[in-house]
Amino acid sequence: TLGSSFMPSANHAGGLRYHGMSPILSRLYHDGYMEAVAVEQTRVFEAAVLFAKQETILPAPESAHAIRAAIDEAIICRETGEAKTILFGLTGTGYFDMTAYNAYLTNTMKDYIPSDEDLLKGFEQLPRVEI
Repeated sequence: TLGSSFMPSANHAGGLRYHGMSPILSRLYHDGYMEAVAVEQTRVFEAAVLFAKQETILPAPESAHAIRAAIDEAIICRETGEAKTILFGLTGTGYFDMTAYNAYLTNTMKDYIPSDEDLLKGFEQLPRVEI
């Protein structure tokens, strides 16, 4: 698949290691209805554990990315006084991801933020397409 020859450093991405993008999400992003954010994986699992303690649902790491973003948006609203409806998708449980939760809880999970060099290396392998 497109970009499949690029190998990022070790991180827990679960089902997020997909080399494509949903056409619907791409359109919503393109038209300005949503924003994309990147979050360090330890902050994702921090949000997942908080959510599990509050809601008694252990979220899948993929869903926990959305939970982290929703929490961050709620904090911004609290600080600015803005009233906003915040929606996120909870699409799965984390019971098959206990190894990742264990890594977070034992402080062996590390964050990885790719350098500009890493990103350029990955982009170099993509075909040039005229739009």
